[in-house]
Amino acid sequence: MTEKQLIKLEAEKKRMYEMFSYEREYSDYEYICGIDEVGRGPFAGPVVACAVILPKDCDILYLNDSKKLSEKKREELFTEIKEKAVSYGIGIVSEKVIDEINILNATYEAMRQAINNLTVKPDILLNDAVTIPGVDIKQVPIIKGDAKSASIAAASIVAKVTRDHMMEEFDLIYPGYEFYKNKGYGTKAHRDALKKIGPCEIHRRTFIKNHI
Repeated sequence: MTEKQLIKLEAEKKRMYEMFSYEREYSDYEYICGIDEVGRGPFAGPVVACAVILPKDCDILYLNDSKKLSEKKREELFTEIKEKAVSYGIGIVSEKVIDEINILNATYEAMRQAINNLTVKPDILLNDAVTIPGVDIKQVPIIKGDAKSASIAAASIVAKVTRDHMMEEFDLIYPGYEFYKNKGYGTKAHRDALKKIGPCEIHRRTFIKNHI
């Protein structure tokens, strides 16, 4: 390893030490769980949440807000997080339910599902900005938590990659909207496709009513 690479590695280790500051603050709790979601804004597809419990001696580097990472790095971390986590759970709420109960309530439901899909019950939840109704576990909402807490960052990465994979599969079923590229978000090509071919099965009717 070159001197430049060593300096970069040391800087990353220092950054990750800071990313575990909330985990250290609540270290009296055995199972600390980070929670985040992805897919609030798209025109199509589900909202996906993830809950992740990292081990106390976690040695994963490069955890960050999933939006700040390259697709390649997200995929690498997705695999590493799933391998090293004490437990992780995924929650998925469809576009139909989003239209019925609104995106905020659908997000809460996805988060509750993610918690319930863990194999161990968390002692404390570190949430990205929100307090989840109907959960009987201590919650700590952290503004921009996916950039401040390693556990929330890990959850954001797993949620993002899970949803991206789903949207790539939907692209094969519903071609023409570029879901493989835009992941359901309202890009110009996506809006043009809506005007040209109309909505498909997985479009959120409450989101696209002004675009069709």
